Amino acid sequence: MRSPVRSSISRLITAAVLSACALSSSSWGQGMTQGILSPPANVRPPGLKNVGIEQRLNDQIPPSLTFRDETGKAVQLGDYFGKKPMILNLVYYQCPMLCGEVLSGLESALRVLKFDVGKEFDVLTVSFDPKETPEMASAKKAEYLKRYGRPGAAQGWHFLTGPAASIDALTKAAGFQYQYDPRSGQFAHATAIMVLTPEGKIAQYYYGVEFAPKDLRLGLIQASENKIGTVVDQVLLYCYHYDPNTGKYGAIISRILQLAAGATVLILGTFLIVMFRMNSTVARNRPPAKDQRATTNYVR
Repeated sequence: MRSPVRSSISRLITAAVLSACALSSSSWGQGMTQGILSPPANVRPPGLKNVGIEQRLNDQIPPSLTFRDETGKAVQLGDYFGKKPMILNLVYYQCPMLCGEVLSGLESALRVLKFDVGKEFDVLTVSFDPKETPEMASAKKAEYLKRYGRPGAAQGWHFLTGPAASIDALTKAAGFQYQYDPRSGQFAHATAIMVLTPEGKIAQYYYGVEFAPKDLRLGLIQASENKIGTVVDQVLLYCYHYDPNTGKYGAIISRILQLAAGATVLILGTFLIVMFRMNSTVARNRPPAKDQRATTNYVR
């Protein structure tokens, strides 16, 4: 008959193995169903040959380009480099459709992040319409800071306008291509935001008008070279890989299985050590057995 301690060890080992198998299965399923959730933004719309995104990963955003901030002060893009990772988004403030959706989607994602604008990272929102003014930028900044509602964001979220030469150089460096339609008086453009390293190099692109907070968080951590974030984030970055074609993070099955195997070994080893120590303690504290023969002689 097995002792209660050995039965407990057996049950715990079985539970640990089943848990590891479940973790591996769920991770495998996640990786298999990840897929492409949205088409790449560099697929050109029909009839708009000059509209799209051409990725310039690892390319430098020119730091010497001159713009004006929302107060009308002349600034260079390099004034914002060298401190924190950044999110760059190119819009125009009088856009009746997509730009507002992009800004709203970005603000919604930022509101979910535990990172704060102005603390762990900055945001550069730049108009690609040279006719727009710092007053327009100021009004747009006030609108989105009110929505975001976190203290200190005004020092980290910058709304810029600038001349055509600076805009052309910036959009070319970012691979952001757009086209002005004189009949409607509007710009045709793609929708994307870019994560920049503190030095101003393009690290990642995220497409569409809604952005997954988990992806943005991992992108900012990776762009910062792990200077922000937690140990858990480092584990996630080990298990997930940024796919530039989809602008999303996807699971790396082999790494998840490695972590699952390591966790299983660690759990089993811990359980075995604890249970064997408990068994030894019980054996030491057990009272000695009585001498039945001596007792029988005494009665006689």
